[in-house]
Amino acid sequence: MSNFGQVKTLNPSIPQEIFSLNISSRLSTNLDEIKESSKDFGKIIQNILPAAVLYPSCVNDIIDLIQFSYDLSVPFHVAAKGHGHSIRGQAMAKNGVLVEMNSLNNNNNENCGVRVSWDSDLGFYADVGGEQLWIDVLHNTLEYGLAPVSWTDYLYLTVGGTLSNAGISGQIFRYGPQISNVHEMDVITGKGDLMTCSKDVNSELFFGVLGGLGQFGIITRARIVLDRAPTRVKWVRMLYDDFSKFTKDQEHLISIHNNGLDYVEGSLIMEQSSLNNWRSSFYSPSNQTKIISLLSQNKIMYCLEMVKYYDDHTANTIDEELKKLVQGLNYLGGFMYKKDVTFVEFLNRVRKGQIELELKGMWDVPHPWLNLFVPKSNIMQFNAAVFEDIILRQNKPTGTILVYPTTRERWDDRMSAIIPEEDIFYIVGFLHSSSGNNECKILDDQNKEILNYCDKVGLNIKQYLPHYNTKEDWIKHFGKKWHIFQQRKIQFDPKKILSPGQNIFN
Repeated sequence: MSNFGQVKTLNPSIPQEIFSLNISSRLSTNLDEIKESSKDFGKIIQNILPAAVLYPSCVNDIIDLIQFSYDLSVPFHVAAKGHGHSIRGQAMAKNGVLVEMNSLNNNNNENCGVRVSWDSDLGFYADVGGEQLWIDVLHNTLEYGLAPVSWTDYLYLTVGGTLSNAGISGQIFRYGPQISNVHEMDVITGKGDLMTCSKDVNSELFFGVLGGLGQFGIITRARIVLDRAPTRVKWVRMLYDDFSKFTKDQEHLISIHNNGLDYVEGSLIMEQSSLNNWRSSFYSPSNQTKIISLLSQNKIMYCLEMVKYYDDHTANTIDEELKKLVQGLNYLGGFMYKKDVTFVEFLNRVRKGQIELELKGMWDVPHPWLNLFVPKSNIMQFNAAVFEDIILRQNKPTGTILVYPTTRERWDDRMSAIIPEEDIFYIVGFLHSSSGNNECKILDDQNKEILNYCDKVGLNIKQYLPHYNTKEDWIKHFGKKWHIFQQRKIQFDPKKILSPGQNIFN
């Protein structure tokens, strides 16, 4: 790391006085380190470089940095980077300072890491550093026989990162997104104030930060809801050749509240997509042959994926419970596949695929992802126009395409996160991987075609992990929440210091 003696590479937008602060030894202006810190999972937005990178040893280092910027007549931007899983440079800070949150974990002095507690009002909970990865939260809480209830499909993401968006996976219909499972947070605002917030204390900050795309503060601690952890799961996949039957069955399954499922997702299977995709290996070679034969008759198949947790106490009844749940479903006869795995194996299912792709050199590639929330009333039209037309016409190996329903009732409308107005809406994820810039452009153009179609015919979709280039588009995205979103920015980050990479106020 560079220090005051090496500031000749420093961007003039950062005043040299910053190197007289206590944090100077933890600031780097080394160009190689800057370039490395400026990479993200998307690999689409390149060369938006900060002037320096801060490797904080404690929360106070971040406070000092933001307060220093805030006190300047012309402040510089600050962005917090977790595990770098953003798609389009959302965690970048051009000519500003990028904060490597993982450094808190490496130093691990005053920050909380993962601490499990119990309270008569809250039950079990964990106080978790914003820099912590969910996989580490899982392992730490399992030592107490406990675990969080809401997850993302991929666990190598930071707590602060997912709570700044929403944090979604197949458990969402039952437990809500991760932002609905937080009791309290410590947040550093754009003024450099460290504030504890909850539904009852500093509630505007609490609701603003959850799903707030990093606009109001940097999360340094979150108090996460915990529950008794199961030990194993029954994991089932069923195939459909009819989108209407597929979605009807998904909607039925998420409506069962008493002794229902713990996870429901769905995905498309097409001739050009791998059956055992990077998200999880499921089908045996003989099963694959059978499915490929079916795919030759149908251009698109639909896979309904469901999971029910169990432990020693329910091991004797789990099969009967599962049998009742699948009764009456309209999947294709002979195309149900089952697995029985540990709770951790299931939750960490994407990691195995990641390692395989890394060995093939296919992980560190551009990822022009597009994630949408589609109202239930428009999902059939979306299927006909997007899945059966745009996607099939492109006829490219696209990666995984997810489609599964959830309900509004598990979301708190006071939070910044934006979802459609309808009671039931679908999560649709185009999780593209591309082999190079040319293919990336083709897939990105396909994303634009999808968005243009949805806009033109008025499908009332909302982007998840949103990306827009104009303020007008952001205003349209937030809709009736725009006014309060703007008011919260004025209250907690009036100089627009934080998270410029989202391109909302900058």
